[in-house]
Amino acid sequence: QVQLVESGGGLVQAGGSLRLSCAASGRTFSISAMGWFRQTPGKEREFVAVINWRGGSTSYAGSLKGRFTISGDSAKSTMYLQMNSLKPEDTAVYYCAADVRSSPNSSRWFRANEYDYWGQGTQVTVSS
Repeated sequence: QVQLVESGGGLVQAGGSLRLSCAASGRTFSISAMGWFRQTPGKEREFVAVINWRGGSTSYAGSLKGRFTISGDSAKSTMYLQMNSLKPEDTAVYYCAADVRSSPNSSRWFRANEYDYWGQGTQVTVSS
């Protein structure tokens, strides 16, 4: 079992920045990747970014690359999402997720159903 807890959400003006954190606990040695997704009411969960927990490589949704940066501190079992130049359309609940499969498929890490554990979500609201 892996437990994930997000923090760092809040209200920010357009153009501002926020840094989200996701603290993992439990069987963290089993994590192969950690990702960020976001969701707005009535829409499916949308891929934001992923980090290969064992190799450090990262991948982003194309529209977000350049504004968002994902990083991780394996010693603290914590993942981060630095969000800059925020826009009102970035408003959403942001979730972190962990893939603990013994044979992870990195080509599918943009899919929500590739993840086994999820945090409770943190609200990000960007005002215009």
